[in-house]
Amino acid sequence: MAIESVFPRANARFGAAAMVALLCAALAACSGSNQSAPQAAKAPVAPAKAASASAKPATVAPNAADRLATMSVDQLMDHAQKALKEDRLVAPAGDNAFEYYLAVLHKSPNNRAAQDALRETFPYGAQTVDQTINQGNYAEAQREIDLLAKADPTNYTLTILRSKLDAARKVATQQQQAKKAAALAQTATAAAAAAQKQQQEQIAAAALKQRQEQAATAAALRQQQEQQAAVAATARKAAVVKAPAQTENRNAQVVRQVPAKYPLQAARNGEQGWVDVAFTVNPDGSVSNAHVTDAEPRRVFDRAAIDAVSRWQFKPALINGRPTAVVVKRRIEFKLSGNG
Repeated sequence: MAIESVFPRANARFGAAAMVALLCAALAACSGSNQSAPQAAKAPVAPAKAASASAKPATVAPNAADRLATMSVDQLMDHAQKALKEDRLVAPAGDNAFEYYLAVLHKSPNNRAAQDALRETFPYGAQTVDQTINQGNYAEAQREIDLLAKADPTNYTLTILRSKLDAARKVATQQQQAKKAAALAQTATAAAAAAQKQQQEQIAAAALKQRQEQAATAAALRQQQEQQAAVAATARKAAVVKAPAQTENRNAQVVRQVPAKYPLQAARNGEQGWVDVAFTVNPDGSVSNAHVTDAEPRRVFDRAAIDAVSRWQFKPALINGRPTAVVVKRRIEFKLSGNG
């Protein structure tokens, strides 16, 4: 939202120069009747410089007020005329025509030359404030408006300038808030994308691990079957050569079955389920390589099932009377008492 100028687009250099010429002539005319401004028309009028002071900071030097207070009326009038020629109407703070003329009136309230100068330069000072607002220097614009108010507090131009300054500040605030909101939205979008990517990577890693575990179980089963087939083939060949010997074949038989501990968190949540565990019964009857092949729900009872099975003890499987390692698969069920 653009803030339009409250003043016509006039040539500031020409307007200020004309104002300085007229004002200096008026001060010279008043010098005969007002002794407080004898040097009002001493120097010839020079072309005004381009207005640039309004872009300076709004702060006033700590000793500015003291310096003005120590100057005489004649010195203040000289500095005021010099400031006019250099187009320093309301800025910089502490060294501008308005403050010099106001200081004259503070020392000499009825000084006609200073009164006329403030009245004649007020419109040009207002234009300077308008330019300062357009440049976005709101603190300096507020200082300049306050300075103009000291010269003519009831001038309606001040109301226009204050309204424009308030509107410009609101627009600047809205723009800053919009930029901040856009930055926050961008950050939130990036964070959400990163979280989604991380979740997808975790799911893919879990699926890969499951496939690897299933492949390892299948390979172990195939190896067991191949070993059993090889043993059987050897036995058949031996039977052809000599009379069959009395041998014993049997599956692994559990002799000590440790019950699984119910997970505390699952019990609190009222969860039930089962876990399929595959493991190897070694020739000495111990258990090794216990791992989960399937479960419902997943990962709730896995650890409890593996811990229990790992402590089981078996009579080893016998093939032709010899203890042999075999892979066994059991389902461990987890049920809460009273739930059937």
